Amino acid sequence: MRRIALALLPLLLPLALAAGVAEAAPETRCGWVVNPTPGNWWLTDRDGDWILATQGSDAEALGMENIGDISAGDYKAVNGPYGYACGCMKVETEVSGEGRRITAVYSFKQGKLAQCARDKTLPPVE
Repeated sequence: MRRIALALLPLLLPLALAAGVAEAAPETRCGWVVNPTPGNWWLTDRDGDWILATQGSDAEALGMENIGDISAGDYKAVNGPYGYACGCMKVETEVSGEGRRITAVYSFKQGKLAQCARDKTLPPVE
C-alpha cells in the first residue's frame, strides 16, 4: 500500500498545491483617486488608503495605464498638474503588515467629484 501511495505522490502533489493557491478575484473599489506628486498614486475608499504606486519604488500596480489622465475629467488640481478625482476601479488587492496595495488595475471609470464628496463612508480628501 505504501508503494502505491509513493507512486501516486508525483501525480497528486501538483493537484494538492494548485488547490491551495487561490487566484485573487477582481473586486470593485470606489473612492478618491489621488495623484499628489509624480509617481505617487493611491485610492482612498471606505476601507482606507490603497497604494497603487510610490515614486522610486518598483512596486507599481499592473495596468496603471487603465487609469489614464484623470485631469481630463472632473478633477481637482492641488499641486500644479497633480491632484485628485473620484472613480471606481476593478482591481486586485493585497493586504499585508505593510498596508493595503492594489496589485492590478483592470478598469477605471471616473465619476464626478461631488459623488465622492457626498459619500459619507469616505474621508475628506484634503
